[in-house]
Amino acid sequence: MFNTYILLIIALILLTTKAFSIAMKTIHMPQVIGALIAGVLLGPAVFKLIDPTAEIYKPIAVLAEFGVILLLFSAGLETDFRLLKGVLKPALLVSILGVVVALGGGFGLALLFSKTLGLSVFQSFFIGVVIASMSTSITVEALSEMGKLKSKTGTALLGASVFDDILVIMVLAVTMGIGSSGFTFLSLGIILIKIIVFFAFAIGAGLLVNKLFNWAYARIGEKRRFTVFAIAYCFLMAYLAELFGLADITGAYIAGVAFCSTRCVEYLETKTHWISYMFFTPVFLANIGIHTSFNGMTSGLVLFTVLLVLVAILTKLIGCGLGAKFSKFTNRESFQVGAGMVARGEVSFIVATKGIALGYLGSIMYPSVIMVVLVTVLVAPLMLKAAYPKETPLDVPRETSLDVPQEEPDVPE
Repeated sequence: MFNTYILLIIALILLTTKAFSIAMKTIHMPQVIGALIAGVLLGPAVFKLIDPTAEIYKPIAVLAEFGVILLLFSAGLETDFRLLKGVLKPALLVSILGVVVALGGGFGLALLFSKTLGLSVFQSFFIGVVIASMSTSITVEALSEMGKLKSKTGTALLGASVFDDILVIMVLAVTMGIGSSGFTFLSLGIILIKIIVFFAFAIGAGLLVNKLFNWAYARIGEKRRFTVFAIAYCFLMAYLAELFGLADITGAYIAGVAFCSTRCVEYLETKTHWISYMFFTPVFLANIGIHTSFNGMTSGLVLFTVLLVLVAILTKLIGCGLGAKFSKFTNRESFQVGAGMVARGEVSFIVATKGIALGYLGSIMYPSVIMVVLVTVLVAPLMLKAAYPKETPLDVPRETSLDVPQEEPDVPE
């Protein structure tokens, strides 16, 4: 029998996430922070209005998973391969060094605290994976406000952010495969074969779908039904990714990439944003906060969290800065690139959520991840403003991650 109490839970989540997101926007902070704070307040950490361990909460967890899938699908849609042509080598080098140094720094710190926190080597490595990603939206907003989005370093940052997402998702896929099979050279070989087979299939299917959509658009010209097929393809690829032992978000991201160069991509982006950001993404972000509990926060864990925040900032600043320097950027430009890659965001939450759901991390690690995201999101724009000389903004600020594109909805036929 349907329990109507779940309707109240959804109403609370949507109302509070939107209210706090608007509050963050008024003080020029990322709206994702507001949604996260709303979840923390609703959950057992503060007011205890929602119990994430209750049976009735399970459907909310499913909705949150849909939010993750659609979020990565949107990220794939927004991938711009044309942008990467001019900055391909520096962007790739910046991304690789940034991911490697951040992952290594997080891994090394977690190993130092492994006895204190009871972490295995694999769990320590997974913490490195959590802080390896960066938040594109925060950097884009900051650069837009300063009129530097189309500068040399701005273009390199956007290109690096694309590679950053791809690299972290691939590392996550390998890590999850090892976590489910246990580490042996045979199991690692099997995992790599699965990944190669899946990516080969995904690329082939993506090229076919891309051409099919362009062909259909040229002959039909009607975009209204394309969104349904695109989202269906997204969930199909998410299912196939899980079938191959990878994360469902890997399939969702690749599905988005398949449509990123179609003639109707802007329409697909708009409609996906409507579906995702009006419902599923707020539920996903609130779900993270709701699962946050500060019970059991020992002095050792507090110290680890503080050091993890510092490591997250310094590793991206150093790793990405070196990547830019090796690409013959000036010292100032290298610092600008490093500062722009410091912010963490949704991908860190996604990786942490996957790790906790699969038992790779304990839920006690949520507060640490949240603090990394909150502090880096606050610090990154300040560092960028310090790195760039003051000039009159030239670019128009983009929409923030929780803004819904202003477009009239289609009237059903």
